Amino acid sequence: MLRRRQCRQRGMTIVELMVTISILALLLFLAAPDFRTWILNTRVRSVAEALQNGVRQAQAEAVRRNRTVVFFLTNAEPGIGAASVVNGVNWGVRTIPLLPPEAAEFLRGGAFSDVAQGVTITSPVAALCFNPAGQQATVVAEGCAPAVTSYDVNGPAGATDVRRLRIEVTLGGRTRMCDRDKVLSAANPDGCTP
Repeated sequence: MLRRRQCRQRGMTIVELMVTISILALLLFLAAPDFRTWILNTRVRSVAEALQNGVRQAQAEAVRRNRTVVFFLTNAEPGIGAASVVNGVNWGVRTIPLLPPEAAEFLRGGAFSDVAQGVTITSPVAALCFNPAGQQATVVAEGCAPAVTSYDVNGPAGATDVRRLRIEVTLGGRTRMCDRDKVLSAANPDGCTP
C-alpha cells in the first residue's frame, strides 16, 4: 500500500498545471509591451550602427586608397550610377576618379530596410566626401560641402518610448553615435551636442 501512494504523488494534477500556465500567460502579457520596446530600440540601434560603420568605411577607404571617397544615401539599388538623395533607404560608398579618363569604383553598399523595417534616417545632406587625409571635402558633382553633419535615426512612426539616436560627423571626420534625448556633458558622455 505504501508503494501505491508514492506512485500517485509523482507528477502534477491538472489543476496545478492550469494554475502554472495561467501565471506564465499573465507574466507574458505583462512583459509584452517592454519586449516590443526592446525590439524597436534594437532596430534603431542596428540602423544607427550600420550608418556609422558605412561613414567610417568611406573615411577609411579614402585614407587607404589615397583618394577622395564619397558616402551617400540613395533610394535606388546601391551602385556606381545610384543618385544621392536626402533621407535615402540604402547607402553606398564609391571612389571619385582622379582624372577624367578614370572611372569611379563602387566599393560597398547596403540597405537599411534589411537591418530594421520601419526605421528612418533624416539628414540635410545626401552625401559626405572624404579626402585622402580622412577629412570632409568639397566635391560639387557629388553635392558634398564640408559641414558638421548629423543623421537622425528614428523609430517607426507612432512608436513610443523608442530611443532617438544621431550620428554626428565633424569636419575633421570624427564620427560618433549619440542619444538625442541627452545633452553632451560630463554626466552624459553619450549625449548629443546642442
